[in-house]
Amino acid sequence: MEIIDSIAVTALSALAQGHRLALFRLLVQAGPDGLPAGTIAEKLGVPASSLSFHLAQLNRAGLVSQTRQGRSLIYAADYAAMNRLIGYLMENCCAGADCAPAPIPACC
Repeated sequence: MEIIDSIAVTALSALAQGHRLALFRLLVQAGPDGLPAGTIAEKLGVPASSLSFHLAQLNRAGLVSQTRQGRSLIYAADYAAMNRLIGYLMENCCAGADCAPAPIPACC
């Protein structure tokens, strides 16, 4: 499924805020099982009311999913949506030619 401009703008807008970007990165690193909202708040040091707002923004942008497990809300990154967004951004990379990834420098 091809991503359209308005979907890309919504997703990029959701990620264009420090707490939401950190939140999305945390969920990407957490894997497909996701994390409970309480754990996210604790790890990021964000108050619950602010966290709810940021999670709602990412959910509306289609970047995270929400499921209920008992009394907990579990949030997980939507890897397919992330990959579509990355594909959209890379669509015209290197004038349409295959791009060779840049070598990653060794850490200290």
